[in-house]
Amino acid sequence: MNFIKTKIKDLLIVEPKIWKDDRGYFYESYSKRNFEEAGIDASFVQDNQSLSQKGTLRGLHAQSNPNAQGKLVRVIKGRAIDVAVDIRKASETYGQHVTVELSGDNHRMLWVPPGFLHGFVTLENDTIFTYKVTSLYDKNSEFGVVWNDPELNIDWGIAAEEIILSEKDKMLPLFKDLNSPF
Repeated sequence: MNFIKTKIKDLLIVEPKIWKDDRGYFYESYSKRNFEEAGIDASFVQDNQSLSQKGTLRGLHAQSNPNAQGKLVRVIKGRAIDVAVDIRKASETYGQHVTVELSGDNHRMLWVPPGFLHGFVTLENDTIFTYKVTSLYDKNSEFGVVWNDPELNIDWGIAAEEIILSEKDKMLPLFKDLNSPF
């Protein structure tokens, strides 16, 4: 596995080694040993998966302590723009974000540690998005920021009129109103 640093400390792109032949391909999508060697000491407690149509935007979400989640995210089929926003108050990159295209073809993953808002938008129909998390979902710990916050100015790679949101995500507050617990 190749762990690629991003402009934000602790946020890493993970590129697995792919073995291809006439049958298809094989790769390790997770190895505790490799992650520990890269400085990521995470214990995953749950795997989540979603199937979404083109334009589905899920996010920007996080959970507060003691239920903060680290996430290892990837796309099995289709394509998505994945976004992580640093909400660690003491961080030099507080309020900054990284976007990464994840796809079933590029096999890239993103390690999103606790202390980040996370979201993604699907660029193709029937996109299968999966992620491992370090803490169970807790509704009372969940918070978020609206996807199109002008201060964050995220380029989701898709026209705003194509975005499909849940009712819950339409009601999220602006970043300026976030009182980050991190």
